[in-house]
Amino acid sequence: MAKEPHELSLLEQELCKETAKVKWPEIEPFFANGSLVTVDNSLDLIKVAVAITENNSDQFKTWMSAELVLNTTDDMAIKWQKSDLSLWAVVVKPWVLVQEPSN
Repeated sequence: MAKEPHELSLLEQELCKETAKVKWPEIEPFFANGSLVTVDNSLDLIKVAVAITENNSDQFKTWMSAELVLNTTDDMAIKWQKSDLSLWAVVVKPWVLVQEPSN
């Protein structure tokens, strides 16, 4: 169950404020420079951003090994370029995390 806004940590609240829906042309430059990271829909985008911000490398490695968090692939980029899909995005320097919206 999702937390109520008043139950979120200050970091989670800040990251929520910085999360937005974006179209491919807005994030394509980040893909081109290798800083675009895709987060699987089974994960909470904000929790992944928090883990990166807090340097929780063990959790991040677990997600990476399960391919739940990965560098955006060429196939993903082509799909998003051809579609009119908006992606959820949040910046956690030096990365931009993106996630397809849930259906």
